[in-house]
Amino acid sequence: MHIVQTRKDLRALVEQWRSAGETIGVVPTMGALHDGHLALVNALEGKATRRIVTIFVNPIQFNNPEDFKLYPRGVEADVALLAATGGVDVLYNPNEHEMYPPGFATRVMVSGLDSMLCGGDRPGHFDGVATVVSKLLNQTGAQIAAFGEKDYQQLCIIRRLVSDMDMPVDILPVATVREADGLALSSRNRRLSPAERQQAALLPAALKTCLAALLAGQPSASALAECATTLQAAGFTVHYLDLRAQQTLQPLSHPEPGARLFVAATLGDVRLIDNMPVSATA
Repeated sequence: MHIVQTRKDLRALVEQWRSAGETIGVVPTMGALHDGHLALVNALEGKATRRIVTIFVNPIQFNNPEDFKLYPRGVEADVALLAATGGVDVLYNPNEHEMYPPGFATRVMVSGLDSMLCGGDRPGHFDGVATVVSKLLNQTGAQIAAFGEKDYQQLCIIRRLVSDMDMPVDILPVATVREADGLALSSRNRRLSPAERQQAALLPAALKTCLAALLAGQPSASALAECATTLQAAGFTVHYLDLRAQQTLQPLSHPEPGARLFVAATLGDVRLIDNMPVSATA
């Protein structure tokens, strides 16, 4: 596995592969890798002859400087994990100066999808995501990129970005990977205390209970209210708990095919997100 830190060195490898007719897949990450990231790498098997994983903690997608400072990092462990897979050709690990050199002044915005859900209480977050993903797709020359459904709003925004900007990249969605107790894998989980980690499993459990209520015919407003009350009683601060259309992310007043339940809630000082399709069962 090559470890590359500059655009120049990455471009040299990419040009060599593309001239040989290879297909390049990429998994953009912010590091602190776990099995969810490895599922993205594995999803590219058979679809790309060369696989690149990027690690860059993107400062411009953090509206809270303290959150950026506390975001878990551990490149040495990440390198060991990727190398052990035997399926990653390049780890691209640029520094901030490489990604945003002096004079950098461009932001990419996907209007509409960026102002709801996580965009509502994290202003500018998705502009930062769209900007860095645009750069990484260009830098890696990827024809296919894998993104997890755990960050479903991000997935929708990147799909729209690629479509609107005529980027020759296929976006491959990968199902959320969960712990045995149902908690969605996330790098942020490392910041939970042991007691909070145990408590965090109540988040997916509450979503499943809410989904079961919706499928049983309970009115959406009361099912969502009961779920929010359950989470608050368990110590969560609920930022949003919404039933939305999975294609447009528009609010829904009742379950329908393609509907998803979305939640963001803070436990301690750790912000957790999750989503489940209404077709999921309890």
